[in-house]
Amino acid sequence: MKTIDDLDTPALAVDLDVMEANLARMQNYCNAHGLGLRPHIKTHKIPALAHQQLALGARGIACQKLGEAEVMADAGIADILIPYNLVGQRKLERLAALARRAHVTVAADSADAARPMEAYLAEQGVTVGVVVELTSELNRCGVTDARAAAALAHEIAAGRGLRFRGVMVYPSSAKSMPLVAETLTALKAEGLDAEIVSGGSTPTAYQSHEFPGLTEIRPGTYIFNDWSYVRQGVCAIEQCALTVIVTVVSTPTPERVIIDGGSKTFSSDMGYPMGRILEYPEAVIYKMSEEHGHLDVSQCPRAPKVGQRLTVIPNHACGTVNMHNTLIGLRGGNVEARWEIAARGRVQ
Repeated sequence: MKTIDDLDTPALAVDLDVMEANLARMQNYCNAHGLGLRPHIKTHKIPALAHQQLALGARGIACQKLGEAEVMADAGIADILIPYNLVGQRKLERLAALARRAHVTVAADSADAARPMEAYLAEQGVTVGVVVELTSELNRCGVTDARAAAALAHEIAAGRGLRFRGVMVYPSSAKSMPLVAETLTALKAEGLDAEIVSGGSTPTAYQSHEFPGLTEIRPGTYIFNDWSYVRQGVCAIEQCALTVIVTVVSTPTPERVIIDGGSKTFSSDMGYPMGRILEYPEAVIYKMSEEHGHLDVSQCPRAPKVGQRLTVIPNHACGTVNMHNTLIGLRGGNVEARWEIAARGRVQ
């Protein structure tokens, strides 16, 4: 059996014991509070892990892009929510094809997005569920007014190619949920029921029972966690399952060490310092070029040497996973699994 020491670097690895505990914790929370769990696979992008989440009790999955959903449908996953406006003829053609082999729900936040979708799907003789996306403190997509959301829902419900299913928001939080409540009231006034009220985000997941009306949540990063969440107090360092194993390739000065992982290994998400080096917690990754990571080791009692391997918890799990082709599953330092990251790069 291969061990962690046999891996070439940079290597993306997951501690299976920690990951499995993370999965069970979230599913148990949802079960205890009568919430549906719809894991967002944009974090791991691996069909086998999505199946593992479903086996634990998840009601379906969420995919941020149509390409991710196609990969998951190819792997036999049938219940998929795409919380994203799908715009353009090519995407509508792919959506119609996907709807013939999976139970698909998409998001819309305007008639400009919904009308072409409805017309094309009706022409093709297929129907797709739709949730109306509501705005949040992120000021990204989403309808900003409850009455406008209800009017959009009414228009969606009147068509043949779309079926109104409810509303969604990201994140579900104390700031975003009042608009959700107002929208649900406006929907009732229009004679519409929201079978789905979908919330999201790992940081607010364990507050979901405090938000009346939610029927499901869409956390993604909880499967791995990352250093940004440790810094925010969302999780403990012991709950970080994902690491990048790197090698020291140069020690140009007593204060500077270079590792074989840069922006093409970690991504540049969340800025600097990049992550946490487990063996040298005082070391700081303060700069990255594409294939080099620059470490300030001036505060370390001893400096790493050339050839030494280091273990880094990345700042952002989702961005880091998308930089790699393979994820290695480790248990007790032994290699137990190796997965292709099948949906990486599926941005269309």
